[in-house]
Amino acid sequence: MDLLVQHHLTSPHEAAHSLGRMASLAMQIARIQNGKHGDLPVICFESPQLVVFAGDHGVADEGVSAFQQDATMQRVLTMLAGKSPVNALAEMNGFDLTLVDAGVASHIVPPPDTESVVPLLVRKIGYGTRNMVLAQAMSATQARSALQAGMDVVRHLPGNVVALSNIGVAGNACAAQLLSRLCGVPLADACGKDQAQDEVQSQRKLERLFAAASRHRKATAPLDVLAAMGGFEIGMLCGAMIQAASERRVVIVDGFVASTAALLARALVPAVADYLVFAHRSAEPGHRLLLIHLQAQPLLDMELRAGEGTGALLAWPLLLAAQRLLQL
Repeated sequence: MDLLVQHHLTSPHEAAHSLGRMASLAMQIARIQNGKHGDLPVICFESPQLVVFAGDHGVADEGVSAFQQDATMQRVLTMLAGKSPVNALAEMNGFDLTLVDAGVASHIVPPPDTESVVPLLVRKIGYGTRNMVLAQAMSATQARSALQAGMDVVRHLPGNVVALSNIGVAGNACAAQLLSRLCGVPLADACGKDQAQDEVQSQRKLERLFAAASRHRKATAPLDVLAAMGGFEIGMLCGAMIQAASERRVVIVDGFVASTAALLARALVPAVADYLVFAHRSAEPGHRLLLIHLQAQPLLDMELRAGEGTGALLAWPLLLAAQRLLQL
C-alpha cells in the first residue's frame, strides 16, 4: 500500500487524479510549512491548538435567534467544566483547548463546586456588542482592539496548527450581515430559513436585520462593516487568523461565523487565504454561499450546527492523513 501511495505522489498528474482533494490538501500543508518549495521535508504538526472565542450580541434583543442570550454563558460554563462534546474531541485528537472571553454579556464565574479544566483568557472588549438595529455594534476603536486581541492570543500560543471557532447567541445573524454586505449576497439568502424558528419568527428576524442593514448602509469597508454589524468574537477570530498566517501556522476554520472572520481577514491581508483550511460546511445556508464566494472547498459536509470547534476537530484526521502521505 505504501508503494502505491508513493507512486501516486511522485507523479503530480496521477496524484491529482487518484487522490483528488487529498493531494491538494497535502500540497497546501507543504506550502504552508515550506513556502513554495514543495520538495523540502514536511515539518510535523506540533502542539495543535483549538481557540474558541465567546461573545454576546446586542441584536439578540430583537429575537433574531432561537435561543436566549444567557445560552452563551451556559455553553461557556459547560466547556469550562469539560462537559461539552468539543472537550472530548479535543482530548481524543491531542488538541489544547483555550476559551477566550471576547465579550460575553456578564462576568464568567464557574459555579463554586465546579473545577475548570479549560484555560479561560479574559480579553473582554465589552459586555456584549450594542444592538445593531439601534446603533453601531461597536466603535471603530473597539473593532481594532478586537483584532489586536485576537492577534495577541495566537502570538502567545505554542505549535504550528490552530483551529478557530466561536460561541455566541446571534453570532449567525452577524455573520449573515457581513456576508451580505461584503459579498453582495441578498440578506434573505444569507440568513436562510432557521429550522428552530417558525415562519413568523423567521420573518421578524429578517425584518430586524433589514432594519440594521438600512441603518448602516454606508458601511462598506471591511473594518467599518465589522464595527457596524459584527461581533467582538468575529474581530478576534479575524486577528487570530492574520497572526497565525504570519507565523506560517496551519489555520483550521470552523463554521459559519469563523468563515465570516476569514472573509474579513482575506480582505485585510489577502495572503492569509493560503493558510486557511475550511473544516466543514455547516447546515447554515449562508455558510454554503460564503464558501462559494471564497472559492473554498470544505473538508466535510455533515450538516453540523454545534460550533465550538466540533467540525474542525472532526476534520483533523484528514489533515493528519494528508501529512502522512507527504512523508512517504
